[in-house]
Amino acid sequence: MTRTIKFGELRIGQTARQHINDCLNDNWITMGPKTELFEQEWGKLFDYPYNIATSSGTDALLVSLLALYSYGAKQGDFIILPALSFISTANAVRCAGFTPKWVDISKETLNINEEQIESNICKNTVGIVPVHTMGRPCEMDKISQLAQKYNLNIIEDCCESHNAQYKGKYIGSFGEMSCFSFFTAHCCVCGEGGIISCRDKQLSHILQSIRNHGRSGKYFDFPRWGMNSKPTDLTSSIGLEGLQDFWKNFELRYNNMKTLRKALDKFSDIVWFSEEDEGNINCPHGFSITFKQTEQIYKLTKALDDANIEWKRNFGVSPQHGAFDGQNYRIGSFPNAEWVGKNGLHIGLHPYLSSDDISYIIETMSNCLEKL
Repeated sequence: MTRTIKFGELRIGQTARQHINDCLNDNWITMGPKTELFEQEWGKLFDYPYNIATSSGTDALLVSLLALYSYGAKQGDFIILPALSFISTANAVRCAGFTPKWVDISKETLNINEEQIESNICKNTVGIVPVHTMGRPCEMDKISQLAQKYNLNIIEDCCESHNAQYKGKYIGSFGEMSCFSFFTAHCCVCGEGGIISCRDKQLSHILQSIRNHGRSGKYFDFPRWGMNSKPTDLTSSIGLEGLQDFWKNFELRYNNMKTLRKALDKFSDIVWFSEEDEGNINCPHGFSITFKQTEQIYKLTKALDDANIEWKRNFGVSPQHGAFDGQNYRIGSFPNAEWVGKNGLHIGLHPYLSSDDISYIIETMSNCLEKL
């Protein structure tokens, strides 16, 4: 096989092209009617009452965090988040003026270890950002109990978990605010884009204000700190097609995930997969493998490279990236996150993978893993 199997793909069909043409014909490409329609249609998918589109998933997190200042938070207060996630989570906390308080993860789930959260809560902790990594839901019962006990805000990072479900409830239904991304690798695609979903009308107005420089209306009145986090109607136009095709694409991705998992089950003694717990539904964002022995990952990455199959490492440890050197966390502070960051990778599950592509991925991985 000579072509590259990509991690994610964006293909623009007739529905998106029609919406884009509407923008061009109206000479209107900034945030406007297409974005408003996208917000409405997104809310209908999962019964999210209020939805505020943003320019990216990162901006969705940043705007949500900035909203905490309207409810008494102060700069420098602590936000609890997992030590391993895509760096956007930590960047948003830092850019919002809060102090990240990292908690180790579980190697088996890739998610924050809920049993370690309480010991990291202090009097200046104002929020928890659980990240549903690789579309696997966090243990939201425990996290919700802690948030209620200590009067903390939950901002769910759902960027990788569209339609994931925890005990029969959609992910995104547990936090005061829930943030989603529509980057090319995700289940609904705008190319770039994000959205915040919430259930409080007053909060939705605050989020709309923050998204537009903290503005109170159409006049130059800025009662709160904000920024320009608005999407364009061009990206919303692409997203409208993604919403139209969401269930079809989700099923294709989900079947890809299940096919890979079943075919590679015999290797469970040497790797961890991101499992789907009974009663839950994982979002098929990516297919993750974490090795149980060190150094073995390099044999698989070479095999994937040789086969032209794109892959990504499992993020690395956020506080140990150079961007956070000043936090003074040492090697060994987050042993599980460090292990996954060094010994884990994931590949894409996008709906444009053919049955031949899936068979080729299985063959490539199996040939490598059998030698281990």
